[in-house]
Amino acid sequence: MTLKIKPEHLQQGLAAEKVAATFLQQQGMTLIAKNFSCKYGEIDLIMRDANSLVFIEVRLRRNADFGGAAMSINPSKQGKLARSAEYYLQLHGNCACRFDVILMRSADINTVEWIQNAF
Repeated sequence: MTLKIKPEHLQQGLAAEKVAATFLQQQGMTLIAKNFSCKYGEIDLIMRDANSLVFIEVRLRRNADFGGAAMSINPSKQGKLARSAEYYLQLHGNCACRFDVILMRSADINTVEWIQNAF
């Protein structure tokens, strides 16, 4: 049996998503799903905040070259997230929702920047 090891950048991304989920749970949110994937794209985290579903994009960027983490969520990425969220809502029932972004400089809870209603 061959053990597959994920590339370092994927391991770092998964670590950042875990830190982001922990941070948001500390803020009172409930984790619903991780890495929801469909034909339209992927949503890193889906959480519940009171009566709303929150679709969360987690971005880890170690430096601000090329605009940093926030600039990497361009209109094309926003569209994929929106279509994926619409699909999730069709499967699981419509309700109030929003899109948040977690920006990080490292997979450390002290570097978390949380932008609610990002787009």
